[in-house]
Amino acid sequence: MKINVPTVHNEARLGDIAKTVIMPGDPLRAKYIVENFFDEYTCYNNVRGMLGYTGNYKGVRLSVQGSGMGIPSMGIYSKELFEGYDVDNIIRVGSAGSLSNDRASKYAKDVKLGDILVARDVDTDSNFGISSGYEELYPIASEKLLNILLKIKDNVKVGTIFTSDVFYKDKEKLIEVSQSDVMGVEMETYALYLNALSAGKNALAIFTVSDNPILGEFIDSEKREKGLNEMIEIALELAIKCEKEEMI
Repeated sequence: MKINVPTVHNEARLGDIAKTVIMPGDPLRAKYIVENFFDEYTCYNNVRGMLGYTGNYKGVRLSVQGSGMGIPSMGIYSKELFEGYDVDNIIRVGSAGSLSNDRASKYAKDVKLGDILVARDVDTDSNFGISSGYEELYPIASEKLLNILLKIKDNVKVGTIFTSDVFYKDKEKLIEVSQSDVMGVEMETYALYLNALSAGKNALAIFTVSDNPILGEFIDSEKREKGLNEMIEIALELAIKCEKEEMI
């Protein structure tokens, strides 16, 4: 479907948003990215405080847009970007929880605080796919974006991420999830990947492991900032390559 813009959620006009968008969940992280990494930028959206910016990073025009928390919010903003603003690539940057515990599978047990994860595919407990008419689609990352990323950074952990509808999930339920071949848990990527597949566009999600909700562990603020900056830099380099490839 084609979505008319501006929308009730995004006041940007056609042409205001670049073909490649970096998408953190927190709109203030979008602000942090442009303030700390971009040479220049303008704000194209402030509706509901969901900040969106377009600017210049190393001579390349890119956008950064918050998605909000959870599948419903990501479902709205990513769909509007793909099908209203004709965005080709969305690169999600966010935090994920490790599910490492004594009863976990090898994949879950190997994930440490501070690791950088990349979601090749997604498992979930959400009915978003059915409700959206996407039940025939399998939520996977863009092979194109994943291959480019692995040329930039080949020591990230790539695998399955679990997207949960519930933040304060029962620990026994999380342990059950950890016994399957998953790397970690978060709340948005399932919607992003399904919207990308439906629109014939590209999406990839990159995470810094910030906590372990089963064991109650968290990385300290200094390590968190360092890990987030590393993830952001990887995403920005990936975005540059996407944009340069489009210009060839």
